[in-house]
Amino acid sequence: MLGKLARKVFGTPNDRKIKATRPLVEQINALEPEFEKLDDAGLIAKTEELKGRLAGGEALDALLPEAFANCREAAKRALGLRAFDVQLMGGIFMHQGNISEMKTGEGKTLVATFPAYLNALTGRGVHIVTVNDYLARRDAEWMSKVYGALGMTTGVVYPRQPEDEKAQAYACDITYATNNELGFDYLRDNMKSELAQIHQKDHYFAIVDEVDSILIDEARTPLIISGPAQDRSELYVAIDKLIPDLDETHYTIDEKTRNVTFTDEGNEFLEEHLHARGILPEDQTLYDPESTTIVHHVNQGLRAHKLFAKDKEYIVRDSEVVLIDEFTGRMMPGRRLSDGLHQAIEAKEDCKIQPENVTLASVTFQNYFRLYEKLAGMTGTAATEAEEFGEIYGLGVVEVPTNRPIARQDDDDKVFRTAREKYDAIVDQIRQAHEKGQPVLVGTTSIEKSEMLSDLLTKAGLKHNVLNARQHEQEAQIVGDAGKLGAITIATNMAGRGTDIKLGGNVDFKVMEALAADPDNNPDEIRQRIEEAHAADEEAVKAAGGLFVLATERHESRRIDNQLRGRSGRQGDPGRSSFYLSLDDDLMRIFGSERLDKVLSTLGMKEGEAIEHPWVNKSLERAQAKVEGRNFDIRKQLLKFDDVMNDQRKVIFSQRREIMEAEDLSDIIQDMRFQVIDDLVTAYIPPRSYADQWDTQGLYAAVLEKLGFDAPVIAWGDEEGVDADVIRERLEEASDKQMADKAEAFGPDTMRQIEKQILLQTIDGKWREHLLTLEHLRAVVGFRGYAQRDPLNEYKSEAFQLFQGLLDSLREEVSQKLGQIRPMTEEEQKAMMQQIAAQQAQLQRQADAAAEQTPAAPGDDAAAAAPAAEPLVAGFDETDPATWGNPGRNEPCPCGSGNKFKHCHGRLA
Repeated sequence: MLGKLARKVFGTPNDRKIKATRPLVEQINALEPEFEKLDDAGLIAKTEELKGRLAGGEALDALLPEAFANCREAAKRALGLRAFDVQLMGGIFMHQGNISEMKTGEGKTLVATFPAYLNALTGRGVHIVTVNDYLARRDAEWMSKVYGALGMTTGVVYPRQPEDEKAQAYACDITYATNNELGFDYLRDNMKSELAQIHQKDHYFAIVDEVDSILIDEARTPLIISGPAQDRSELYVAIDKLIPDLDETHYTIDEKTRNVTFTDEGNEFLEEHLHARGILPEDQTLYDPESTTIVHHVNQGLRAHKLFAKDKEYIVRDSEVVLIDEFTGRMMPGRRLSDGLHQAIEAKEDCKIQPENVTLASVTFQNYFRLYEKLAGMTGTAATEAEEFGEIYGLGVVEVPTNRPIARQDDDDKVFRTAREKYDAIVDQIRQAHEKGQPVLVGTTSIEKSEMLSDLLTKAGLKHNVLNARQHEQEAQIVGDAGKLGAITIATNMAGRGTDIKLGGNVDFKVMEALAADPDNNPDEIRQRIEEAHAADEEAVKAAGGLFVLATERHESRRIDNQLRGRSGRQGDPGRSSFYLSLDDDLMRIFGSERLDKVLSTLGMKEGEAIEHPWVNKSLERAQAKVEGRNFDIRKQLLKFDDVMNDQRKVIFSQRREIMEAEDLSDIIQDMRFQVIDDLVTAYIPPRSYADQWDTQGLYAAVLEKLGFDAPVIAWGDEEGVDADVIRERLEEASDKQMADKAEAFGPDTMRQIEKQILLQTIDGKWREHLLTLEHLRAVVGFRGYAQRDPLNEYKSEAFQLFQGLLDSLREEVSQKLGQIRPMTEEEQKAMMQQIAAQQAQLQRQADAAAEQTPAAPGDDAAAAAPAAEPLVAGFDETDPATWGNPGRNEPCPCGSGNKFKHCHGRLA
């Protein structure tokens, strides 16, 4: 009660933030007449003036009113859009490093141009992050007109982009990209061997569109660059055949945590059948340490069958398992589940099983975006996760008021006893809305349910569109049509993030359709005719009640529900939203539908009746808040563990950068060599020991092996008055002479390059091994909790020891490799040239043979293929890496293709 009274008197914290920006907005508005008088060249000249003032020491905040006024004028001229006051507010909050929560249709894409332009004046580059490639390209193309009018450059980054194009995009003042592409480019940059190949030069300021989707929903799983490991496809297939024989007494499923465990009966059954099928050796049980791999694969096979449903978590397209994002409903081509789970699903669906991968580099979205000096975001739904944004990213959330009051009517949830009753009521409700011309957007939680509802509407004779991961290419078109008079659109929760549903339909799409049908028409005349017709359609839709959003289920997260609801009622339009639920829904079933079922039975509810009350809404929101809290804990725990690796990642990546920037690494190499010598002397000549306790023979052998030179250590040990320090100094002098001789033989410049490349390659190899070790450590450290030890502390301490070991072994390996290199003799150079000539001749023969082939029938890929190349390695089998020998990355591929190994069978996934 007192809280409500205080809010009435003093306003909420959010109200006070809004109030604080009003003087700035008034300043920007007061400058408008002055900027309207400038010609187009004057806007660009203003940009140069602002850059000069910034370089002269003026603060960025002091330039804000003029920069925003300049940007508003540029947008007005380039796009015909004049930013509202609330859009300026959103831009101010983002510049201050906040998330601007702005409702759908409030023009967030334009809002981002204001803080992006202001911060790009620094010359350090601004990244604008979108949820998919379509939006990155669309926004970059659309807003580049504004930036161009201000004298700024705009770039866009997309998958499989040519390297020179990507370099240009990152060099622009403002760069649009998806979160995945930015994260992967960061990892790729830190695997490059030359400074000139690095694209992301700076992490200064990022504006994240749909910030809740990117920084929360997608932050559960890290980005991983991986390479192929050993092929185990036969094991997956053999185990997959066993899973259908299990019954419900053999395992338990925990849907809340998405885990499966075998019962004692299940373990006995498995052991018996694994023995019978020859998968598990007769003298081995499931409890033996040697059985860990088999147990792991059986677990993953069971998860694939019981927790991953086709057309919900994934779809099969062109005999390939493609994951579906549970939050957006979009396909995620190229993304794979780790730990053998993806292979288990491929075995279940009888698809070609791709080999498992080993991690080459990885980063979580949390740690990637925390690299930026300043971070901001925008979305329609962030307030429910304000605590997480504050705690993880240091971002505040500000709810920006709408330009016009919201006129949408939000109904209380309707809860039915069974799914059949719910869907009958949904079809009936859709028919009623359709008959009066009201467009309906029906939200579903999976492809399977959207297609099931589509069948029901088809049987009811109701024409409709379906938007899910199968039709994602037509997403913009389907969403554009969703506001037409009488339109019915069924969508998963991907529906139109980034594309507005406009009442009466989208004018631009209608114009494009008309021009595609008859390109000879006058575009201006067509637009005028369509706009006149559209105005009448828009009024008719408004008279019918605006867009009706009908949700068929509550999602785990309130934000997803709010996103769907927010599709309706944009810019003060009329609209309506309603949620139809049943006790069979996942959320209701997992969170205590039995009690509610008893209550509804006691109330004597009849067939087809629904309970509708604000208390039900509150109860569901509490259940959703519980799930959100649990998911937050999962992400927080993931981050705590990744923070340990992140500290080490920063050290390794910064060391790589320093090595690439350095002209001469001989001092670093010498320090490493001297440290190895010091360690060897300490190991074989213990401190404060007598000469007869020295192992000079062992030291001689170790120096020869680790440093590659022959030193008379045994003779030194027999000399009078020689101690460990003298031997250490003599070894250091001998090693310096060895490296000086090598530098003379190779040439100083070549030697510097060799040192740099060996150092980088060794760091990369050691880091990959370290990542794999940390993965294994992470998998088992949880069991330490049973011994009353904190798994996180155990992980930190062991990870530190492992990292220390990495640095020690790095010194040894670099010194050893440099000690072994030598210039090639003339005979060796001739032999290599002969090998290259033979390979080129073989390639020419293959090309000639391919040209003589009879032309293949259309679509006959097998006939069109060139004859198989002659393998360079006897017994080569492309499915078995063990038969490939051990070629270097730049050596010819053993398959005989003529390509380098790294571009052929050694290519990284």
